[in-house]
Amino acid sequence: MKAAFVKGRNRVCIEDVDVPKVRGNDVLVRMRSCGLCGSDLEKVYGNYMMYSKRLGHEPAGTVIELGTSVQGFKKRDRVFIHHHVSCNACHYCWHGDFTMCELYQKSNIEPCGFSEQILVPETNTTRGGLVRLPDNLSFDQASLIEPLACCIRGISKCSLQKGDDVVVLGAGPVGVMLANLAKLNGAGRVAVADNNRFRLNFAEKHFDLDILNVSAESNLVKAVGDTTHQRGADLTIVATGNAKALFQSLDLTRKGGDILMFGIPTKAGIIPCDMGKLYSKELSVIPSYAASEIEINQAIRILSLRRINLNSLITHRFGLECIGEAIECAHNAKDAMKVVISSP
Repeated sequence: MKAAFVKGRNRVCIEDVDVPKVRGNDVLVRMRSCGLCGSDLEKVYGNYMMYSKRLGHEPAGTVIELGTSVQGFKKRDRVFIHHHVSCNACHYCWHGDFTMCELYQKSNIEPCGFSEQILVPETNTTRGGLVRLPDNLSFDQASLIEPLACCIRGISKCSLQKGDDVVVLGAGPVGVMLANLAKLNGAGRVAVADNNRFRLNFAEKHFDLDILNVSAESNLVKAVGDTTHQRGADLTIVATGNAKALFQSLDLTRKGGDILMFGIPTKAGIIPCDMGKLYSKELSVIPSYAASEIEINQAIRILSLRRINLNSLITHRFGLECIGEAIECAHNAKDAMKVVISSP
């Protein structure tokens, strides 16, 4: 079978690899759709904060083989695969910090999400890492489950109240997801800021979001202040790995407000920080990394019930053999939002 791997900076190759052997509680899934994530791009372009050659962690597909001990699944089941699972029995899990669990960091699928066939190991199948899809979710829609789940976890960590003003820095796929979740949770005015004109227009047209053009707006802080009675945003969401955005969030957020650090920072990313401003304004900087099975199932329900319609987010589809072109399309983002890799 064919699978995609990082083979050095800016280089991705499709290789022929052996189909993984299925044992015990393992399940083999034929990949049908898998979203291309920002972390995949960072791995390819050499800026990812953790070393990894695996590409693709948003896969959905069809069960084609089961281990002899598997219960609850059968061949041809339509499923979503979560690549990481927690043990639910360690100090971190007892405190609800599931993504900090040692098992969560180690567990994974084989060989990766951008593969014609994916082995879901016993570790994952027995801990909620394989979920049957509702009939009304397509495989493409299912490829949005994991990023939406990460956004759900991020929003849940903030003290968002009804009517709050929210500013999202970054109008990419997760920025739009976070903005829509903020609205779903009762936020008042929600604005997204970016210097990518295509993505701003997309957010405004398809999701009725207020937009702030960073390149055209000479003073983003003033623009936010003018719409919040000079208070600043109750919640500023940094949905980009650009360190300047995190630095600017200190000025965009009101006294006592929250800053959600959601975008993946680049490797060894460092920003100068005015600690006096952080202290005197009593700002809460809240990092959010990944998602647990709790948010995965919440995301499936939100998508299935159409609480948020994200179908339009998928602007490009590529076959696995064109993954290099897909990565370039997503990286340049000239006319792209969510890029999905599909396999028949």
